[in-house]
Amino acid sequence: MRPVRPRDAAPVLPRWRSNFVLLSIAACFIVLAGRALWLQALNNDFLQRKGESRYSRVIEIGASRGMIVDRNNEPLAISTPVESVAASPADIEAGPAELRRLSQMLGVSVDDLRSKLSDSKREFVYLKRQLPPDQAERVVQLGIPGVFLQREHRRYYPAGDVMAHIVGFTGVDDKGQEALELAFEERLAGKPGSRRVIRDRLGRIVEDVESIRVPQNGEKLALSIDARIQYLAFRELRDGVAAHRAKAGGIVVLDAQSGEVLAMANLPTYNPNNRGKLDAQRARNRVVTDLFEPGSTLKPFTAAAALEAGLFQFGTVIQTAPGSMTIGSRTIHDAHPQGALTVAQVIQKSSNVGTAKMGLALSSETLWDLFSRAGFGTPPRSGFPGEVSGRLRAHATWKPIEQATMSYGYGISVSLLQLARAYTIFSSDGQLFPVTMLKRDGPPEGTQVVSAQTAQSVRRMLEMAAQPGGTAPGAQVAGYTVAGKTGTAHKLEGKGYATNRYVSSFVGFAPATKPRIIIAVMIDEPSAGQHYGGAVAAPIFSQVAAGALRLLAVPPDAPGRTTVLAPADMPLIKEDV
Repeated sequence: MRPVRPRDAAPVLPRWRSNFVLLSIAACFIVLAGRALWLQALNNDFLQRKGESRYSRVIEIGASRGMIVDRNNEPLAISTPVESVAASPADIEAGPAELRRLSQMLGVSVDDLRSKLSDSKREFVYLKRQLPPDQAERVVQLGIPGVFLQREHRRYYPAGDVMAHIVGFTGVDDKGQEALELAFEERLAGKPGSRRVIRDRLGRIVEDVESIRVPQNGEKLALSIDARIQYLAFRELRDGVAAHRAKAGGIVVLDAQSGEVLAMANLPTYNPNNRGKLDAQRARNRVVTDLFEPGSTLKPFTAAAALEAGLFQFGTVIQTAPGSMTIGSRTIHDAHPQGALTVAQVIQKSSNVGTAKMGLALSSETLWDLFSRAGFGTPPRSGFPGEVSGRLRAHATWKPIEQATMSYGYGISVSLLQLARAYTIFSSDGQLFPVTMLKRDGPPEGTQVVSAQTAQSVRRMLEMAAQPGGTAPGAQVAGYTVAGKTGTAHKLEGKGYATNRYVSSFVGFAPATKPRIIIAVMIDEPSAGQHYGGAVAAPIFSQVAAGALRLLAVPPDAPGRTTVLAPADMPLIKEDV
């Protein structure tokens, strides 16, 4: 019989329950002790990381951007160290008064500062980039915890606006934005490194702990540009644009033997060291990116096609009287009517009628093929960003009047660089050379476009064009023979052509007997009374060629010869297409 427990007696717990509770508590203490032993003795990485996060930082070490130099190792773009003000929002200790002083010193609003410092989880934020050294030092003297200086690099361009369209510029992050700075970003930029440092509560580095990754500086880029010729070309272009009150202008100088670009200038221009109010129109490299109808500078290519086809010879006579030619409902005119002219005289005097007759004697495919192989309709592949291919329509779509106008440079569009490159056919023995903005180590491999005999015949025609009786006696250079062709083209306006807006151009090379340089000049909308290529662009060629030949130490090929000027009373040989 089980004993009866009184109703008011205390309950008695089973012994196994108390043992279970004691064992559970003991197990918890053992687990906690084991965890503490693990964290503090065996595996302290977590606590170490937490501790280091209070004072240890991994900072990026910027790589120095590679220099850009000209062919003679003259610096064109240099990276200089500057200081930027940065902060660690997680460590910032600044009251309203300190923020006001900091905002005044940096020239930013207090609200902007608060916005940048609002995220306390961030360990790095820029407050102001690339400050002058004295201003950066005053910021440090404020002694605000969590505010510190960050070393960066800023690009400096010694030649300023003279080289602006070639070199371009970088942004605040030192990344290329325009021209060759953009085209060769990968080679110039390098790869940043990193290192672990210890900072104090003011953000100052007190110990350099270790290097994590060594920075790799960018490559040095050697251009084909000759800074001496570049200054010369820029100066003469600037003076020419100003004298003729032109809207814009461009010039490019090529090495006739290698296809290297020795100089390239545009107006208007800009200063890449001061881009506060940069106008996109000023930053455009017109030599490479702008298209225009070449006008009479294309006539030598039609003559070359006619000679290659065997239908015409150097002395073949073409009747251009009465100075006009009607095709369907359209009439072609010569600005200076002539009578019977040889093929050479057609180029010398820039006869539209004579050139059209040569062009129409060929099949459209033959003429198109020569233009295409001369590089028109395809980019020149110079490596410059934004270069255009131009416009060369398929020959199957040409009407007779279009084939006629195409033969003297209308209905086709080119860039000035394309046009200069195409003239390597005549400065060499019929080869088209690739162009480059980088210095070459050896001669390039050209593409044969026409025979050596044809190229030499056209070269003689171009030499006649630059002499009295031609359209460009103003291109003459004392002591040297010169060859080249003028162009005077009406500009497109709506669905037709403007009557008083022109593009004046000249493309030539010197010495004519053994060409060393090719120079192409384009003046957009001259408005000072003259608009013919022979009066506007040819004299610029003459000045640049004279200086460049001396700088390159090219011996005169006609040492006893002075500049052959046309008589004062000789009428200007006009061209107006």
